[in-house]
Amino acid sequence: MSTAQTDAAASIDAPSTAYRQPGRLRSMLGWLSIAVLVIVFALFVGSIGTSAPGSRGSLDPESAKDSGSLALAELLRDQGVDVTVVRTRAAAVSAISADTTLVMADPFTLSDEAVEQLIKPASHTVFVSSASRLLRVLDLGENAPAAADEALTARCNLPELANVGTVRPDRFFTPADGVTGCYPDDAGSGAGVLIDDRGDNRTVLVDGDTLFSNEHLAENGNAALGLALLGQSDHVVWYVPSFEDSDLEAQSPDTLATLTPPWVTPAILLLLLAGIVAGIARGQRFGPLVSETLPVTVRASETMHGRARLTAKAADAAHAAEALRDGTLRRLAKRLGLAARSTPADIADAAADRLRIQRGSLHELLAGALPATDSDLIDTARRLAELEAAVETAVHVERKNP
Repeated sequence: MSTAQTDAAASIDAPSTAYRQPGRLRSMLGWLSIAVLVIVFALFVGSIGTSAPGSRGSLDPESAKDSGSLALAELLRDQGVDVTVVRTRAAAVSAISADTTLVMADPFTLSDEAVEQLIKPASHTVFVSSASRLLRVLDLGENAPAAADEALTARCNLPELANVGTVRPDRFFTPADGVTGCYPDDAGSGAGVLIDDRGDNRTVLVDGDTLFSNEHLAENGNAALGLALLGQSDHVVWYVPSFEDSDLEAQSPDTLATLTPPWVTPAILLLLLAGIVAGIARGQRFGPLVSETLPVTVRASETMHGRARLTAKAADAAHAAEALRDGTLRRLAKRLGLAARSTPADIADAAADRLRIQRGSLHELLAGALPATDSDLIDTARRLAELEAAVETAVHVERKNP
């Protein structure tokens, strides 16, 4: 083969190769992106199915979130109180001494017996969140109806609460016999704080989810109330309940993996793998787009005549008149230089101004009731045609004689 023929062959093959390679590269990148998205989705589903609720819940003394209570713990330390944060019952019992205040949120992960054993060695126990179970187990009283949202004073004979000020409790309780109720509502139906001094140890119950949280601690007398209830001793043991420190058998938190049958996870993985394999196999068959001529071409005039025959067969004069009017409005708006969204009333006024006739004379024609009979339809079509012709003539004259 001569040099000229070789160059010609190279010039012919080069565009074809250059055309196919970018197409294959784009196809491979597209399917690779789909595979990556599928894998990311599978990992996300797996993380949802295997994750359990975190241990840092509300009123956690080491949490700086809005729902945590790190601010209250730091206030206690500023007042010289030694705050020890523990997350197991064994650590809490080891840290409790003769003059220790035990603080905890609702120990929802502990049984009734475990709660009683935990608070027994403490001389002072403060529950900073409430639960109906605690009212029953500790015999503190009952839940009371919610009161109006208003600032309340202590109104009980406890010296440590004398200078606290006003607070806004979220939950109220009816104290049992021998239990002191502080911060009662004006109706006297419940109290915001329960204090039990019937035994050797003091037990305090308050719903502090909003009173003692970082977000609301600076409001009203919330900080003073927290210091008054938790700062009565030099040592505070703050126990944080968690699912890892639970004595309840078969009470682990339900996850998506535990709520579904065992075969669901393998089936999902198998479907994902099958989708990836099918996508890769099918993607290799895709080639460059090619143009294909349509077997039939329908002209616009044939479509127009067909719709006209259907309208005539239906004897729907109003529908036909509406179609004629819409076409006239579009053409008039374009001819008069109006916006495409102009209302029929605006077009009628503009046409009347251009024809120098009284405004409102064209409203009935362009925006009035539609004809109901064939004779009225013919009259409407004639008037619309005359209006278009008149506007066309007026615009033409104005352009010719500016």
